Amino acid sequence: MTTYLDVTTWSRRELFKFFLSYDNPYFNVCLRLDVTELLSWLPGRAKAGVALANHYFALRVANEIEPFHYRLQEDKVLVHDVINGGTTVLMPDETFTFAYFDYHENFDDFMKGAQESVAQTIAKPTFQPTPRDNLIYFTTLPWLSFTSFAHARKRGRGDSVPRIVFGKFVKENDRTWMPFSVEVHHALMDGLHVGRFVNRLQEMLDSPEDFLAAQKSRS
Repeated sequence: MTTYLDVTTWSRRELFKFFLSYDNPYFNVCLRLDVTELLSWLPGRAKAGVALANHYFALRVANEIEPFHYRLQEDKVLVHDVINGGTTVLMPDETFTFAYFDYHENFDDFMKGAQESVAQTIAKPTFQPTPRDNLIYFTTLPWLSFTSFAHARKRGRGDSVPRIVFGKFVKENDRTWMPFSVEVHHALMDGLHVGRFVNRLQEMLDSPEDFLAAQKSRS
């Protein structure tokens, strides 16, 4: 279900109006995430690939943090109840297309649906981007340990879907690090919210088994 935020009572209403007038209202944060524990945990999960596992944990955090549910509709703010995923998929001919998958809090359910979506996309490739905004846009650059990132965007300020990029793993001593980029619309959130997102994501990556065990205990 989608609702509208009451902007008139929103504590950020002045910031919302301020950044809504910008030609480039987006900000991008790049950093490194420690994925050591995630990589040591994944081999015990049947058919759980690291790329989609990254998508799962990022979507889980996005669904926990309210501003990641916000999207612009002209001068209004939509609030989606669930945020799903869309990701680039590299094709055998070295082009790419997009796959879309629903978020499930259950890790195994998410992995099953996401893997099926990617497999179907590869089997029947079409370049037809889906015009939905209840998504996070993902891409993975396993060839680059990047330190900054800029996204291609259409002219105008209406696009408010967050973008997330995962990069090449780099080992340093006994730890493995992954470049990570998150880009958001400043009319909808601030560095505080992105900081909460990143810190929560790192917390989950440090103890993936604990979070999923807690999930099972609630079900």
